[in-house]
Amino acid sequence: MKQSWWQVAGVAAAAVVLLAASGGASEQPLVHLLRWDDAITPVTADVVAKALDEAHAAGAEAFVLELDTPGGLLDATRDIVTEILHSEVPVLVWVGPAGARAASAGAFITLAGHVAAMAPGTNIGAASPVMMGGGDSPDSTMGSKIQNDAAAFIRTIAQRRGRSVEWAESTVREAVSSTSEEALDAGAIDLIADSVEELLAEADGCIVATPSGEVTLLLTDARIARQEVDLRFRILALLANPNVAYFLLILGFYGLFFELSNPGVILPGVVGAVFLVLALFSMQTLPISAAGLLLLLLGGVFLLLEVKVASHGMLTVAGLASSVLGGLMLFDSPEPALRASLRVILPLTLFIAGLFAVAVSLSVRAMRRKPVTGREGLVGLTGTAATRLAPKGKVSVRGELWDAHASEVMERGTAVQVESVEGLLLRVRSTAPEGENSPVSTDLNQTGR
Repeated sequence: MKQSWWQVAGVAAAAVVLLAASGGASEQPLVHLLRWDDAITPVTADVVAKALDEAHAAGAEAFVLELDTPGGLLDATRDIVTEILHSEVPVLVWVGPAGARAASAGAFITLAGHVAAMAPGTNIGAASPVMMGGGDSPDSTMGSKIQNDAAAFIRTIAQRRGRSVEWAESTVREAVSSTSEEALDAGAIDLIADSVEELLAEADGCIVATPSGEVTLLLTDARIARQEVDLRFRILALLANPNVAYFLLILGFYGLFFELSNPGVILPGVVGAVFLVLALFSMQTLPISAAGLLLLLLGGVFLLLEVKVASHGMLTVAGLASSVLGGLMLFDSPEPALRASLRVILPLTLFIAGLFAVAVSLSVRAMRRKPVTGREGLVGLTGTAATRLAPKGKVSVRGELWDAHASEVMERGTAVQVESVEGLLLRVRSTAPEGENSPVSTDLNQTGR
């Protein structure tokens, strides 16, 4: 009997262990992860906001933002920082993997994370707000206002997260950039991790402050759910690329021009209109320079005039120069990632110039080609005298009978060539070798006038 009780107790203990194990499995912490490796634009802010909402709805223990960015727009950066500071789900910003960077706008976002981490071989900083278009210097009134605003913003973030305020401000005022080790020593980040898994292991047990209060991160054996950017945001991110916006703008403009120049072709007009609308949408998310846009339009006008005006190539050169300069100045941003690349501008400009060169050559060739229709098309044609020309009569040219005036008397059937056309009268001459024509009775050059 005692043996049976011991057996029952063993079975019960095993059941408890199994239940505990199953309960522990069901309580495995969930971590959402989003990777962003592009410039910071309004699309980025929308993507991050949506990802944080999904992490909160799923009851995630934490949200990891894997960051690799050259920088971006300050307004979009403010939106992202605001989302992170108000997030109920702790946000771990990890600059990685090795070779990644959190430059300019990326420094603001990294400092805003509840936990800021970097992978070895990464860098952060250089957050100075370069003046749009290279205009006012930081020493000017406007430049000073912009720099002071950015410095105050990054100081607020550093103070909120308990990180080095001095280092944060130096990235704005002195464009300081640091490696992961230097940033850790300066107190700008919390830890260095080779991978996301190592980041979660290092951050396990950390106490972070959320709007609802302090939260202890329990990340042991966490399940990582990678969030993919959906198709809609991918398309928006593509349209927010300045190279794509420039490409759409140029092709849209010249597509519409080709349709207006050749009504009825339809396809260039439809494609041009669609591209132009997409370009206008793209330019809503990018800082546009009016001077750059005007230079692009001026370049297009110069190239169009080259087709109509014989400028011996001067308009083409002016059009190409205006197009290249306009492309470089089109997007008014200090960030290279938010400007059209010269590697895109030059090939596209040369391609458009090649199309116009072909159009100009065809136009010149057509102008030099002998007319084949109308009155001008009759000059030089040959025919036969349908009646005796003395000096007037009828000739047959291209199967048509015309009133003709000859420079000499010609018999019927004589081969003639049209010298000029006066209304409905052809002036002709004989093409028969001298001596083979019918005898000429009188030279009528004077009498026929």
